[in-house]
Amino acid sequence: MWRIDFFSFSRVVEYFPQLLAKAPVTLLIAASSTVFGLLLATLISIVLLFKPPVLYQLSRVYISFMRAIPINIQLFIFYYGLPSMLTPVLRPFGINPNRADAIYFVIATYAISSAAFLAVMLSASIRGVDSGQSEAALSIGMTRWQMFRRVIAPQAYHIALPELGNNIVTNLKNTALAFTVGVIDMLGVVNSIGARTFHRLEGYVGVAFVYFVICTALEKLFSAVEKKSRLFRQAG
Repeated sequence: MWRIDFFSFSRVVEYFPQLLAKAPVTLLIAASSTVFGLLLATLISIVLLFKPPVLYQLSRVYISFMRAIPINIQLFIFYYGLPSMLTPVLRPFGINPNRADAIYFVIATYAISSAAFLAVMLSASIRGVDSGQSEAALSIGMTRWQMFRRVIAPQAYHIALPELGNNIVTNLKNTALAFTVGVIDMLGVVNSIGARTFHRLEGYVGVAFVYFVICTALEKLFSAVEKKSRLFRQAG
């Protein structure tokens, strides 16, 4: 009897080791872009809070633009646009951005994109701290930096923690698009396998399982950290 062999669990098992071998690439992109995104978001949140002329308006435009444009479009813009912009600057130093590994542009894209969301989250968390505590800290002789570091920042961290966890998980899932600009991650492996065997579905199922396990583990981790943070605040 004629049948279509469109799916086989044995092929999922066969492809799985190849997919896991590229999981570190996905984790590297997610972790690096989150760290750099947080650093950039911290600077932007300061601008949002103190509202310096020009910088404040530029920050608002940046946030609106990055939050409105789909991440895959941002990937293409940065992947094809950044080398052209950087070439005149780096050429005198003998550096050719067009020869740089695509993963650097991918990390930059996700960092710049996530920073727009994180900046809004951080500034809102800082505003969520009772202003009376700032006044009390200043009244006992603390400098503004000491007040921010010892009073505002720890409480803002507790407020921001749930949303930070959601952002990191979302950032991890967005890395699935990195293969579209030539990064050989898990989906890049699936495409390579599919080109040879014409069986992509098993690869996609395998990738879905890996993302499911990683995202579930991260959600449980952040849930545990959030619970401990809540207990700490109550104890304080």
